[in-house]
Amino acid sequence: MEADVPGAVLKRERTRDAVLELIESRSPGDAIPSERALCSLLGVSRPTVRAAVDELVAAGLLVREHGRGMFVAPAKITQELVAGDRSLTVPRAAGTWSSRLLEFTTLQAGARVGRKLRMSPAAEIVYVARLRLVDGAPMAIEHLHIRAELVPGLSAQELESGDLYEHLRTRHDVHVREAVQAIEPTVVTRAEAKLLDVPELSPALLFERLTSDTTGRPVEYVHSLYRGDRYRIVSRLALGPAAEVAPDREGHHPGIPPGDFAHGDTITSSTRGDIQTGG
Repeated sequence: MEADVPGAVLKRERTRDAVLELIESRSPGDAIPSERALCSLLGVSRPTVRAAVDELVAAGLLVREHGRGMFVAPAKITQELVAGDRSLTVPRAAGTWSSRLLEFTTLQAGARVGRKLRMSPAAEIVYVARLRLVDGAPMAIEHLHIRAELVPGLSAQELESGDLYEHLRTRHDVHVREAVQAIEPTVVTRAEAKLLDVPELSPALLFERLTSDTTGRPVEYVHSLYRGDRYRIVSRLALGPAAEVAPDREGHHPGIPPGDFAHGDTITSSTRGDIQTGG
């Protein structure tokens, strides 16, 4: 499936979410329907289902067993990297960041995204897929899911230029405060490889983030895929007391390009993202 066909990114995203919903409703070792059955259940083509399944197998969420079928993978061991003060200071990222919009639409949240955003599956969200670039070179693919009632009139221009969280603050009166984010290794699919200009199955970093406002209400669920050859994570661990250091307002957080959370908002993470100079 070509990455630039209208609706292609959204179709893959919805198929991936539907299979994830099946995985999350089962226990490790449980079987899930075959690819053929998933095609019938979801009303999509075999290549679309296979791409979603391949991605989830590569991410370690599904296991294929020859002659037996597909099964939910064993639970992953999670290590939280959170500093004592639950905040962090990071250096400014190299390069100039920009965005290219891939898809922009309003649709129903669905069960999985609705659960994350604490809203009805029938409630509307704004779905955005955008390619993030550094100095004109593709760096990441972002899938954003934002509560539609919070951003009436959200425009394509807001999503392609400037700081999204600044737009939320100044144009929509949405004040983000905290984000909880998970990071894990994966590989890119054929469609993702085309967008990122890397070989298929190249290593990548998967970021999943849930952002909340000052009242604790979930505002946005994002999952992003960053090129493994151009992006790395460095952890800063506090092993003892230290003097107060003023936060660097020019910094950025892994999976959150420069500018986001730049106005005093905090996130619950203590990892740092650096752009590598190598290609």
